[in-house]
Amino acid sequence: MDELRSLAESAGYTVVESLEQIREPDPRYQIGSGKAEELAELIAANGVETAIFDNELKPAQAHNLAKATGVEPIDRFQLILQIFARRASTSEAKLQIQLAQLQYELPRAKEKVKLARLSEQPGFKGLGKYEVDLYYENVKQRIHNIRAKLKKKRKKRHLHRTRRAELGFPTISLAGYTNAGKSSLFNALVKENAPADPGLFTTLSTTTRMVNLSGRNALLTDTVGFIDRLPLKLIEAFNSTLEETIFSDLILLVVDVSESQEEIEKKLYCCLDTIRKIGATGIPIVTALNKTDLLSEGELQSKRDVLEGVATDSVPISALHETNIDVLEHAIVDHLESYIQVSFSIPLADESMSFLSWLFERADVLHVEYEGKNANVVFKAVPWFADKVRGRAEKLGAVFNG
Repeated sequence: MDELRSLAESAGYTVVESLEQIREPDPRYQIGSGKAEELAELIAANGVETAIFDNELKPAQAHNLAKATGVEPIDRFQLILQIFARRASTSEAKLQIQLAQLQYELPRAKEKVKLARLSEQPGFKGLGKYEVDLYYENVKQRIHNIRAKLKKKRKKRHLHRTRRAELGFPTISLAGYTNAGKSSLFNALVKENAPADPGLFTTLSTTTRMVNLSGRNALLTDTVGFIDRLPLKLIEAFNSTLEETIFSDLILLVVDVSESQEEIEKKLYCCLDTIRKIGATGIPIVTALNKTDLLSEGELQSKRDVLEGVATDSVPISALHETNIDVLEHAIVDHLESYIQVSFSIPLADESMSFLSWLFERADVLHVEYEGKNANVVFKAVPWFADKVRGRAEKLGAVFNG
């Protein structure tokens, strides 16, 4: 209920009252008929405009609730979509949200139209003028059109990722539960000011920047935050955004350790489960235990002891105060030590100088020494990129050591 309240506030609602009931879902109202009457009285007494349900509402339940209460009811999934719609800033994010909304609507379309034609009810405005099949086919066609547009954008994203791969730098994806402090950590690492506020889902589109981590260059990407019971349709709709995580060399998982132990564990397992669902299992993870400035040393150690074995390679930090950021950078670099060191000697010529400029832009060049008519070069790179460098350099007469 606390999370539902936070979601509602992030969507711009003012929460005036809450109700809770533990029972099997009622086929007519989701809640029991007595509780539905109580809800209607609360709505009338407080001038409520929307009733938000944590459980999923079926079309008939939403219709019956609207009829009983006089206001439009929405469920948790619709609420999350409203937040995403408020936060979306790029055309791709907006298309992804529209896709998720229509995918949610499609299996409900025929029943919603049938119910709407019975009588005009809040939440079903105007649907009565549609024929059932016409409305259903209209939703299907809109889904098809949006998928076609997203496919084009996905190709463009693939080209950007290919170009980044050609740079030869490792890629790191920031992941974590929404409001864990990912954007604040992103800012601390890249020395920028990406949007970061206490609201949920600050980041909906990916942002990638070059970052220097203890002398090692890498590409860091901030991604959309995870949330418990994130609907599968939403994961699918945001596939092109989340796939940045799948293709990364390392996942930097941010965990808010200022919360209760129960909340920390619930959210951590949610993140790990989402990583599994999007197919990113197997990618190394470094865990940043964030917001340590809100804990005593004893509290922090107690929580670290409990999380041992679950939060892999954990580093306690405060992104806000940039505490222990250097320790985190070293932990990340340790995981990127699959780099190999390569040295070669290349004859000096116009083509070789152009090649060396290309290498400086794409790899960690540790040393260059000019000796007579040759340049002796030492650099570090991932094995596949080192092989690419070797192939180009040998065509220019380079001799490699080992």
